[in-house]
Amino acid sequence: MRQKPFIYLVLSEIEGNDRPLLSMARAAIEGGISWLQMRIKGKKRRELLPLGRALKALCQGAGVTFIVNDDPILARRLDADGVHLGQEDLLRFPVPMVRRILGRKKIIGVSTHSISEAELALATDIDYIAFGPLFPTPNKPYHIGLKDLPEVLARSTKPVVLIGGINMQNIDVLRGMGGKYFAMIRGILDADDIAGRVRELRRRLEI
Repeated sequence: MRQKPFIYLVLSEIEGNDRPLLSMARAAIEGGISWLQMRIKGKKRRELLPLGRALKALCQGAGVTFIVNDDPILARRLDADGVHLGQEDLLRFPVPMVRRILGRKKIIGVSTHSISEAELALATDIDYIAFGPLFPTPNKPYHIGLKDLPEVLARSTKPVVLIGGINMQNIDVLRGMGGKYFAMIRGILDADDIAGRVRELRRRLEI
């Protein structure tokens, strides 16, 4: 994985935002995101294939890393760059199984919410962890705060993607604590000018 800071859009259907997903993805790519994750809940695999193919083509054409949320089988069918797994997903798809499904060259990321979960994930054959949600967010009924973040960043032997309620008001704090990789949903998608928001984030991160 790249070493300089990057912005990771988690593309989701969010209440109050009726803009087409592909349109928002295009704008975020135009602004300069480095990674994009397709995170669409409540739909079957076959329903997600058309959107996934379109997003894969967009990302591939722009040199953006394309990640599928939750489902390594869908990720393989789309020939995505990798998959992101939550803690519940690991019960169905343990990391060794996911590695067999995707192969050695694909990316596996895992959500973690505590130091212990981060340590367990880092002991497996994954490529990065996501740590959060750090701040309140409508996507989760809880947040973990920043208390354990310095320890996780110091201990981790792999990239730590920070997630959960990250926005223009708090990203400088995370950068100051040593954060380099930032995953965002509403912090990008709620902007009237998505491309402009990403450009401003890139200026803040000096990338």
